[in-house]
Amino acid sequence: MAQITLLDGGMGQELVHRAGDRPTPLWSTQVMLDHPGLVTQVHRDFTRAGATVATTNTYAIHRDRLPGTGLADRFEDLHQLALDAAQASGAPRIAGSIGPLVASYRTDVMPDHAEAVEKFAEVAQILAPPVDLLLCETVVSLAQTRAILEGARTTGKPVWIGFSVSDRDGSKLRSGEPLAEAVAAAESAQAVLVNCSAPEAIPAALDVLATSGKPYGAYPNGFEQITEDFLKDRPTVDALSKRRDFTPALFADHAMAWVDHGATIIGGCCEVSPAHIAEIADRLRAAGHAIV
Repeated sequence: MAQITLLDGGMGQELVHRAGDRPTPLWSTQVMLDHPGLVTQVHRDFTRAGATVATTNTYAIHRDRLPGTGLADRFEDLHQLALDAAQASGAPRIAGSIGPLVASYRTDVMPDHAEAVEKFAEVAQILAPPVDLLLCETVVSLAQTRAILEGARTTGKPVWIGFSVSDRDGSKLRSGEPLAEAVAAAESAQAVLVNCSAPEAIPAALDVLATSGKPYGAYPNGFEQITEDFLKDRPTVDALSKRRDFTPALFADHAMAWVDHGATIIGGCCEVSPAHIAEIADRLRAAGHAIV
């Protein structure tokens, strides 16, 4: 039987559902100010469900996402709020989340390499002191792979990288570039993952990740699809819809198949709730796996 690291689920969507506020382009960040304590509660609920890693609510806190929000002067403060919330979770480990610059899923908006590395490094260095590892998330191109890893490596902390792949072909990044080339470019990462992609795309992605010789795994989303409206400037999450079939039992069926596929790091992204993580934890234990 395997030792499985169980990640948490989708912080942003869980916050939207619990807060009841209309989503904004920076919804998961604004919630920390409008609803103090809510992020901590979500972290604790994922930990109680069985997650052994709390992922900081820092995915969207980039200098290039803050202008026009009224929060541009609170860059460092927002990171500290998110770090404090994760540390209060009781989770055995904390992963410092570094999301894409400017916008998710898009390959046309990232700055040039030097500027991107500088911005990623600034975030990584803020997150690094209290976290156990840095988690580079929703990486969709070779250029983004190289820049985010170069920035994260400046801290000396272990780095895991999560690639977002085509929902129709898990062997390709959302840019259309081969996932295999991104994995080769991620030589410095300690673990390679696929995240924020359709569960059905995961097996093909795992076939590629398995060639890396590193620990690998998956934490997909529960959206019907990434819509064209969400790929516009300053999108809000209400442009996306949750799958109607996305029950904890169905998601756990997928997750156990990934474990059978050799994945040792499992979790969820957008629309994956504590109930989904609890169901996976129960299935893992029933199958004799150790959650670490």
